[in-house]
Amino acid sequence: MGWGNTITRRLKVFSMALLIYFDYKAVQKRVQWVSTTKKSATWTKTHERNARRVLNLMIELEGLWVKMGQYLSTRADVLPEPYINVLKQLQDSLPPRPLEEVRGTIEKELGKPMSDVFADFVLDPLATASIAQVHRATLADGREVVVKIQHDGIKEIILEDLKNAKSLIEWIAWAEPQYNFNPMIDEWCKEAPKELDFNHEAENTRTVSRNLSHKTDCGSGSISSAVHVLIPEVIQSTDKVLILEYMDGIRLNDNDSLEAYGVDKQKLVEEITRAYAHQIYIDGFFNGDPHPGNFLVSKEPPHKPILLDFGLTKRISKSMTQALAKMFLSCAEGDHVALLSAFAEMGLKLRVDMPQQAMDIATVFFRQSTTASEAKENIKALSDQRERNVKALQEKMKLNKKEVQKFNPVDAFPGDAIIFMRVLNLLRGLSASLNVKIVYLDIMRPFAESTLLGLTHGQIPNSQWIYDSPANSDVESKLRNYLLELGSDKILGIQVCAYKDGKVIIDTAAGMLGKYDPRPVQPDSLFPVFSVTKGITAGMVHWLVNEGKLKYEETVANIWPNFGTNTKELIKVHHLLNHTSGLHNALGDVVKSDPMLVCDWEETLNQIAKCTPETEPGSAQIYHYLSFGWLCGGVIEHASGKKFQEVLEEAIVRPLHIEGELYIGIPPGVESRLAALTVDTEELQKLSGIRAGPGVPPELLNNVAQMASGVPVLFNTLNVRRAIIPAANGHCSARALARYYAALATGGSIPPPHSADSKPPLGSHVHTPKFPTAPLKKKKGTGKKKCVSSTGNLQDVSNSDKNGYSQLRTSDADDEAAAAGSGSRIFSSDKILDAFMGVGEYESMVHPNGKFGLGFRRYSNASGTLRFFGHSGMGGSTGFCDVENNFAMAVMVNKMSLGSVTRGVVRLVLEELGLPVPDEFSTSGEKGPDMVLNLAPPEQQS
Repeated sequence: MGWGNTITRRLKVFSMALLIYFDYKAVQKRVQWVSTTKKSATWTKTHERNARRVLNLMIELEGLWVKMGQYLSTRADVLPEPYINVLKQLQDSLPPRPLEEVRGTIEKELGKPMSDVFADFVLDPLATASIAQVHRATLADGREVVVKIQHDGIKEIILEDLKNAKSLIEWIAWAEPQYNFNPMIDEWCKEAPKELDFNHEAENTRTVSRNLSHKTDCGSGSISSAVHVLIPEVIQSTDKVLILEYMDGIRLNDNDSLEAYGVDKQKLVEEITRAYAHQIYIDGFFNGDPHPGNFLVSKEPPHKPILLDFGLTKRISKSMTQALAKMFLSCAEGDHVALLSAFAEMGLKLRVDMPQQAMDIATVFFRQSTTASEAKENIKALSDQRERNVKALQEKMKLNKKEVQKFNPVDAFPGDAIIFMRVLNLLRGLSASLNVKIVYLDIMRPFAESTLLGLTHGQIPNSQWIYDSPANSDVESKLRNYLLELGSDKILGIQVCAYKDGKVIIDTAAGMLGKYDPRPVQPDSLFPVFSVTKGITAGMVHWLVNEGKLKYEETVANIWPNFGTNTKELIKVHHLLNHTSGLHNALGDVVKSDPMLVCDWEETLNQIAKCTPETEPGSAQIYHYLSFGWLCGGVIEHASGKKFQEVLEEAIVRPLHIEGELYIGIPPGVESRLAALTVDTEELQKLSGIRAGPGVPPELLNNVAQMASGVPVLFNTLNVRRAIIPAANGHCSARALARYYAALATGGSIPPPHSADSKPPLGSHVHTPKFPTAPLKKKKGTGKKKCVSSTGNLQDVSNSDKNGYSQLRTSDADDEAAAAGSGSRIFSSDKILDAFMGVGEYESMVHPNGKFGLGFRRYSNASGTLRFFGHSGMGGSTGFCDVENNFAMAVMVNKMSLGSVTRGVVRLVLEELGLPVPDEFSTSGEKGPDMVLNLAPPEQQS
C-alpha cells in the first residue's frame, strides 16, 4: 500500500471522526431547549445519520474497520438502536474479491493448480469478511470442505488501520478524558496481526477442539462432558489459505431459519457461554472474537453451536486464569478482599482506595445480559452507576469536575484482562442481538470454581497445606497430624498458637485464606473473629480502670453524659461488662433494617445512648451479642478522652509488640493478609435441633440460621471490615491473640518475645492507623473534636473517616518513646485476675452462677473450679487462658461452624499436656466454642 493510499485512508478516518464529534456536540447544545418528545426524535435522527456515515466509511475502507463495526453491531445492550440496525449489515457478506485474485492466492499457497486440489469449487463465496472470504468446495477425494482465502494486500491495510485506530483513540481520550480506551486498543494492536497467519489459526482450532472434547469436573462432584459444541476439522493450512471440514449450519442473524428449525435461542447462547467459560477458566486458551459471524447453528437437533474462526485466540498463564476466576467469584460473593487480591494478581493497579466502587465496576462485566429491547434502560443504569462512581471518586480525591474527568483511577491495566472483558462484552452483545437473557454468574461459576479450587489438578499436598515452619514441641507435631486427618473437608484455613509458662509451644498455620482465595494461611494472616473481640474490648476497659480513668462501680452516665436517658441512669460499668445492663437487644431492630449502620461509629454511639433497657440493671444476665461493643466503646472513648483505636494501641498492641496483627476494624493496607469467611453448611443444618440457653436472647436464635449464612457476605466486604464494631469485628492472628491471653493469665506480665522461628516476626508489620498526640476532651458529647497533627496543622478528627480512622500520624520518635516507656506489665493491680473472673471482692458485681465475669466468659473444669477465662466467637475462633497452669491458647478459623474443629484442637492440645479441659470444650460440655449461640446439644437440654 503506497503512501498516497495510506494518507488518504488516514484523512478519511479523522475527517469522519471530527464530523461526527462536532455533530453530536451541536445536537447536545440544541436539545437543551426543546421538549422531551422532540429531544428523543432529534437524538434518533442524529444516531441514524452518524451510523450511516460510519457504515459507509467502514465498507469503503474494509480491513480492520469492518471488524470494529462487527463488534459494535453486537453491542445492542449499550449502543443506541439505530447503530445496531445499521451496523449489523456488516455481519453479512461484504463485496467479494475477484475470482482471479482468489485463484492466484490458492495456487501460490498450495503450489498446484486448483483443479488438482478440488473436484468442485463454488465460485460464489459463502461469505466475505474483513480479512478473508470463504468458498464451499469438494476435495479430489470427495470430502466437502470450506476454503478460507486471505485478501490480497490485507496485511498492510490492517497494520495501517491499527495505527490510525490508535491515533483516533488517543485523540478521543484527549477530547473526552472519561472515554480513554487506550489500554484496549494497545492490546488489540498486539493481538490482531496474529489473525493474518492461517497456520496459526489452524493450530488454534485444533487446540480448542481438543480442549472442549475433554471430560471436566465442574465442581459439582460429577464428571460430565464440559460443553456441547461443534468445531470443524482442519484439513490443510498455509499462511493465507485454510481448508476446513464443511458443516451445514444456520447463521445467527437468520432469525427466520432459526424459528423454522425450532432452535431454542436461550439454550444456544447458554451453551456458547459455557464453551467460553471452559476456554477461559479451564483451558486458559480462548477465542477473543466471539461475534455473531463466528458462529453457526447445526440444523439437526439438538441444534448445537458451531464455533468458527480462531484467528484471534488468547493464551493466558495459569496464574492469570486463577486471578480471573477469583475476580469472577469475588464479584458473585461480594467479597471485596478477594477482589482486590485478584486485581493484584492480575497486575491491575489502582491509584485510589475505593473498594465498593471497584466492586461495582467489576460486577458490571458479569451482570445479567439484557435484551435489545431493554437497551435504553441498560444504558441509563450504567450511566447512573458511572455518575455515582465519579461522584464518589470526586469526594474521595477532593477533585473538581474538570479534574475528576481527567483522573484515571487505574495505574496499570493488564492486556490479558482487556481481551477477557472484550469477550464478555461480545457474549453480552450476542445475547442481546438474539433477544435472550443470560445469567453469567450461574453459567460460569462451576468452571471458575473448578479452576480456583484446583479440582482439575488434585488436592494440595500435605507439605504445602501446613505452613512450613519448625514445630515448637511434640504436641505441635501431633496437632499438625490431627489437622491433616481432619483435612480440607472440615478445615478451610486455620491458625493455632499456644503459650505455656510464657513460652510459645505451638505456632501453626494451615489451609487457604478463603474458599476462592487459594493463597496459604501464614502466621501473620488476619482472621475475622467476631465475639472473640469482646475479650479484647473488655481488656481495654480494665486497663482504663487500672489507670484510674474510671471505676467499675461508676455509673455510665457520669462518664458519658448523653447516655443518662430513658431509665439508664443506674447502669454501671460492671453491668456492661457482665451482660446485665438490660440492653442486650439495643440497636437490634435498627441494624436489622439498616445493616450498614454498623459502619458509622459516631451514629451507633448516638443511637445506643438513646436506647431503653428491657430489664432492670443487674437483674438478669442476657448475652449482649452486639450492643456490648458500642456500650464499652462509648465508655472507653469518654473515659480516656481518646479515640477507641488509640486506646487499643496504647493499652494492648504496643506493650505486647503485636503491631499489625490485632485490630478492631482494619485500616487500609492490610487487605492482602485477610482471611475470607465461608460457612460449613453441614454444621449449619444442626442448628434445627438446638434451642437457646437461658442467657441467650430468643430473637438471636430465631434468626441464627439466616444470620450465619449471611454473615460471611456482610463481613467479607471491606466497608464492614473497616468499621469499629468492638463486639464483633476483631481481626487478628492466633499468635497475637494467644500472646494477649498469655499476658492476662499472669495478671498482665508481658511474655518474652515471640518465637524467632515464626516468620515474618511478630510485630514486624507497620501498625496503621497511628493517632494524634493531642488528647480529646474527656466526658463530653459527640461534638467535633479538633487536634494538632504532627505537622502542626489543625485538623478535624471526627470527620476524617466515619469508621473512626484518622489520617494523622505520630512521628517515629513518639512511637519509640512510648515503646521505651512501657513497663513489663499491662496491669499493675494485683487483683486484676479476680476482676476478670468476677470473684473475690468483685463477686457482687457479677450475676450469681452466671457464665460471665467482668467482660470474659469464665469456664470451670471437671471439679467445678473457675480458673479459666476467655471469649469465643461465632464460627469457632477462640482465645482463652488457664490461670492456674499459666497456659494460653488461640484458634482462628475461617470456615464458620458450631465449633467442632476448634473443640477437637483444644482438647487434643490440653490432653497431650495433661491440663484440664474447660467445660465449653469438653466432650460432656456445651456444643462447641460458639459464644454468640452459647448453646447445648439437644440431649443435654431440659
